[in-house]
Amino acid sequence: MKLTTKGKFAVTALLDMALNGSGVPITLYNISERQGISLSYLEQLFVKLRRSGLVKSYKGPGGGYVLAKDLSAVSISEIIKVVDDDMDARACRGMMNCKDNHKCLTHDLWDGLTKYVYDYLERVTLQDLIANKFKLPNQAQIIFSRN
Repeated sequence: MKLTTKGKFAVTALLDMALNGSGVPITLYNISERQGISLSYLEQLFVKLRRSGLVKSYKGPGGGYVLAKDLSAVSISEIIKVVDDDMDARACRGMMNCKDNHKCLTHDLWDGLTKYVYDYLERVTLQDLIANKFKLPNQAQIIFSRN
């Protein structure tokens, strides 16, 4: 299970738009400069984000991108899924054919972890990130504070 650069950068770029846009189109160049993300990489991500309906694009002078949904309606898991990031901890991707076409001994463990991560990220929105209202559940705080 790994959140790749695609997912991290997509969330960062949309959060940048939320913080700096106020409904005004923002260029990918501006996001690139502020966040230190390659412009060509952002262009690849925004093709997917536009096709999914998370952002709208405007051409010409004063053009750029705006968020197409309310901040409270955009979950972090939605952003990550749109850019094809896969955070599935299961080797079988849920098909239960992990070992010799059967469910492996640890399938239920990785299945639970995958569901837990996606459930958590589904509950966190761009609005939550702006308001700093995202907290790990108590059990997760204990686990992550040990590392």
